[in-house]
Amino acid sequence: MDLRIFTEPQQGASHADLLAVAQATRSAGFSAFFRSDHLLAMGGGTGLPGPSDSIASLAALAAQVPDIRFGTLVTAATFRHPSMLAIGAATIDDISGGRLDLGMGAGWFDAEHKAYGINFGTSFGERFDRLTEQLEILTGLWATPIGETFSHHGRHFDLTDAPGLPKPIQRDLAGRPKVPLVLGGRGPKRTPALAARFADDFNVGFADLEAVTVSHDRVRTACTAIDRDPGEIVYSVALPVCCGRTPAELATRAAAIGRDVEDLRENGFAGSPAEIVDKLGTFAAAGTQRAYLQVLDLADTDHVALLGADVLPHVAAL
Repeated sequence: MDLRIFTEPQQGASHADLLAVAQATRSAGFSAFFRSDHLLAMGGGTGLPGPSDSIASLAALAAQVPDIRFGTLVTAATFRHPSMLAIGAATIDDISGGRLDLGMGAGWFDAEHKAYGINFGTSFGERFDRLTEQLEILTGLWATPIGETFSHHGRHFDLTDAPGLPKPIQRDLAGRPKVPLVLGGRGPKRTPALAARFADDFNVGFADLEAVTVSHDRVRTACTAIDRDPGEIVYSVALPVCCGRTPAELATRAAAIGRDVEDLRENGFAGSPAEIVDKLGTFAAAGTQRAYLQVLDLADTDHVALLGADVLPHVAAL
């Protein structure tokens, strides 16, 4: 099982904070550092010094930290015009030498849209349609051969004769330029169908083993329906992590993020290193291939080091 570190910088993080965690992620042996893409803190915190733009943030981190991958979990399709996102993602892919994954979602947090004057749309269906168009445009722009142009005339976006530059360094299985796409959700019909079309990683966040497995299986079925090999997609989960070698250390870490230890055990990867390894093992046995470990206390890089030393080696072979 592949393990990645996942952070929530809107809760309060400077670039220096994120850089320290990204460096700790690399030092600890994890494969990737991911960050959310939100504009407001959640749960009543101040979020100081304020939100950071994920494109600018990941570009800087990728330039400063070698070897590991970087990505968003996830960027709302409401936030950026797809043409500008395609250019931004391809730019980070260039800066990083082909180490970007782009997580995309329809958008769900109405308050941040209202706060910053971003059009949230009138329904989830409208936002999902916008996400679908955005994925069509991203992949279309990237895949357009150099010297040719790409056009898209949809309900939400209209492009005419775009050259589709710059190109990502990375390539899909057909050899076309593409940044790998992380998609997710638990919808029973449209979400699996969209993932079957576009996803390289299908992620289910903040759900129990049964819900994760059901969602993964729906995507496998949707792939078969369009003659795509389900094995082309990585099936992943995202859950909070809280680890301690002793009960006291575990309680201290849980208190630092304002969470109850037993709640974290039930709804995340929490406990001693052995407990976390065992729970990851149950997900792996059910077909989950990757886990995004949500680290909420960005000042505690020792936590990342502990996970790398006492969890990662025992999970890598799962």
